[in-house]
Formats: sequence, structure tokens, C-alpha cells
Amino acid sequence: MIILLKKFTPLLIAPFLLLSMTSKKNVDFSGEWKLNESKSEMGQYAPIVPLKIKAEQKADALSITKTSPGMDGGGEVTASETLAFDGTPVETKVAPGDSKRKASAKWSDDGQTLTITYTLMLDFNGQATEVKGTETWALSNDGKTLTTTNTSTSSFGENTYKGVYEK
Repeated sequence: MIILLKKFTPLLIAPFLLLSMTSKKNVDFSGEWKLNESKSEMGQYAPIVPLKIKAEQKADALSITKTSPGMDGGGEVTASETLAFDGTPVETKVAPGDSKRKASAKWSDDGQTLTITYTLMLDFNGQATEVKGTETWALSNDGKTLTTTNTSTSSFGENTYKGVYEK
């Protein structure tokens, strides 16, 4: 019996080792983040890139509140959404007018980045424009810097900007 136990012990332990090596831990984006303009690459989007992001992460979802400059140059605009990690699309109303954003979130295989895929239906005084894009979130190793890369395609062409945020 002892000889059999010695022979089969590695076979019994192997599944547990494999599970512990392959289980991933998603990074936690929770916190209040402020845009570092000098480290960001905003290009023509500088006037609308969120200045602050507040993120509250739970096991199954990420609640995001973004504060951006107002379109008219005065005041601020706040937009909030809660994205489930199971990829379920969420629709939220955004400014201006009757504009809407439909978005879903998905973790990378290693749990180190989150990709938000979205469709934005903009309504400017009855003129509808569809914007499709992705927003990728990545956290620095020390957890103090959040980098978001936003790539979109619309009738305005393809555009990309990168926001670097610090706690």
C-alpha cells in the first residue's frame, strides 16, 4: 500500500499544482485617478479626454465614473456606467442630446488588462453618427498608474488617444 501511495502521489498532486499555476488574478482598477496631461497622448481629443476617473471594482463588475471638460469649454460633464465582466452589453445615455453608448467588458487571458468594446451613437441636433471603438485599461506594476488606450472608427476616420492617470 505504501509503495502504491508513493507511486501515485505525484499523480494526485499534479492537478492541484496545475490549477494553482493556471489560476489568474485580475488586477484591481479601483481608485480615484487624475489625468497626467504631460504623459498622455491626446492629440485632437485633448478637449474631451476625461480629467478624472473613479473606478469601483467588484468580483463581477466595474463601476466607472468619468469627469470630462464640458463641450462648451465651461463646466464639467460626468458619465457613469457599470460593466459586468461576463461581457453583457450595457447601454447608457451620454451627452449631447439623445446620444447613447453600448459597451461591454472582457478581461485578457492573464487578467492584466481589461478591454471595453463600445458603440457610441452620437446625436448632434438630429445628425446621427456612429462611433465604434475599444478602450483598453492597464495598470502599472506598482498599482499607481492607470493607462487607457482608446481607438475608435467613425465617419470622422480612425482615431487613437492614450490617457495616463495617477492615483
